[in-house]
Amino acid sequence: MKQIDEQKLESDLGYRFGYVTEFMGFGEDDIAAIHGSAPLLAPIVPALVDAVYEKLFSYDATKRHFVPRQSGYEGDVPESVETLQMDHEMIQFRKQHLGRYLERLVTKPYDGDMLNYLDLVGKIHTPKAGSKELDVPLVQMNALMGFVSDALIATILGLGLDADTAGRTLRAFNKLLWLQNDLITRHYQAD
Repeated sequence: MKQIDEQKLESDLGYRFGYVTEFMGFGEDDIAAIHGSAPLLAPIVPALVDAVYEKLFSYDATKRHFVPRQSGYEGDVPESVETLQMDHEMIQFRKQHLGRYLERLVTKPYDGDMLNYLDLVGKIHTPKAGSKELDVPLVQMNALMGFVSDALIATILGLGLDADTAGRTLRAFNKLLWLQNDLITRHYQAD
């Protein structure tokens, strides 16, 4: 039986990631499947981003998080949830971020830089990083991750891949999204 330092899981990001990836069996074959899907997924990233934002804009509990100034955005901020439209400059800014995130998942190596990036994705949705005004509740993050997971599954199933490739790709993305979710939820624990 392998011994795990549970305190270190909470304090050492690399140790935590190593444990979770090993436990789930996320490895080089999964990364190859994810990277192998890049040529097929890249052209449809804009449609995935649009679908995510349409969903986020369909609930006041999620749309309200796009009214405060987003970290790194310098332009005008929306006046209110009611007046915020999909074509607002800040929404376009945020959509570009999501598109780059999805592209990065399918093209970049899963090294220390990627680990820090995936961790920041979780942290930036809390006041712990980025905008101090942005504090997305965990229930909203979980709902979003579930929606993204379903959208990716539907997209992968629609790519016309052979059954073996589709299965490997689906399993790889499933593990990746669970890893991302762990790196989100860790920032919601009391310090």
